[in-house]
Amino acid sequence: MDQDGEGVPAPSARPTDAPVSSIDLGREISDLDRRIMVALQQDGRASWTSIAEFAGASVSTVTRRGQQMLAEGIVRVGIVPTLGSEGHVESFLIRINCTPGSQVRVAEQLVESPYVRFVTLVTGKFDIFAEVVIPGDSANFTRILTGLQAIPGVERWRSDLIMHTYKVSFDWGRQLYDSHATAASDPQGYMPPPNSCDPTHFDATDRAIVDELRDNGRASFLSLASKLGVNESSVRRRYERMRAAGCLTTVTMIPASALGMSAETLLMVRVEPSRIDSVAHTLSQHVSVRFLASSLEENSLYCEIILPTTETLHDFMTGTIAHLKGVRGWSASMELVFMKRGFIETPWWRSQVTTPDALAGFEGSAS
Repeated sequence: MDQDGEGVPAPSARPTDAPVSSIDLGREISDLDRRIMVALQQDGRASWTSIAEFAGASVSTVTRRGQQMLAEGIVRVGIVPTLGSEGHVESFLIRINCTPGSQVRVAEQLVESPYVRFVTLVTGKFDIFAEVVIPGDSANFTRILTGLQAIPGVERWRSDLIMHTYKVSFDWGRQLYDSHATAASDPQGYMPPPNSCDPTHFDATDRAIVDELRDNGRASFLSLASKLGVNESSVRRRYERMRAAGCLTTVTMIPASALGMSAETLLMVRVEPSRIDSVAHTLSQHVSVRFLASSLEENSLYCEIILPTTETLHDFMTGTIAHLKGVRGWSASMELVFMKRGFIETPWWRSQVTTPDALAGFEGSAS
């Protein structure tokens, strides 16, 4: 890893060998396919046998369907190191306005940056939301942020320090099948908090293992051992040690539309200062809340929620958020296409905007 990228994961290769135009998000997704996806959200490295038990189908059928979705790029599983596992980091929420017609090109440049963990194009008064993770001390903030601000097409750039992360999870799909999911989320499925992993947990072999798993989180220990020239038991032991220490996160990426979800929303919730922790605690219990963090600006909580329909979104905002003591109001944007999550580029975003007609229509709607 070069000096400029120290402390954050290196950029990953394109996750699937299939041409982007062949990733068909509009194809029919069966209930069995959705159950397999939800099981992979729970544990991206789960055996096909355990996934079959959850899905209620034979192991051979689940294996075939699951491997097909992975090969097509509809599902991607990657494993990344916990933020701060190679030294202290700070994260910034970025909101960007672009010159007309440049939204996709600006976002693509952000996807290529090793400092950018999350990128999505949105509706509303901004065009792009992103999260930038900067290693080291404040001396790096100006250099990295101003470098990204210089991307052609950026018209207005708003940076806000993320002070505390309450929740990052990938199990939002289980609200489809778990009757209790709307009441509480499972903290065991949360990503470990930033700067909670001791960098001494990693040596060169550990990093090589993680680099391989970033592109294929379901790679077997045997295949990793063969590729890296170490024995299988050593790979397994190292992986389990890093995972037990909270130094790894399994990221299972699935387009919300594949699970029948149409309401992906980013909220900036304004809260009375004395109530921030209590409001965050209540919101974090909901499985539909994927990301929740406090920001420096205006005593706000940055919240990403994923729900099945606009109606359920309305119910959640008016029936839950609006009644939380201390909430003063919020601003919101709908996610149109998310392009990168957990430092991993999504396999399908290019297929959504590759044709000239689709690109023109998308950029017009994002304005």
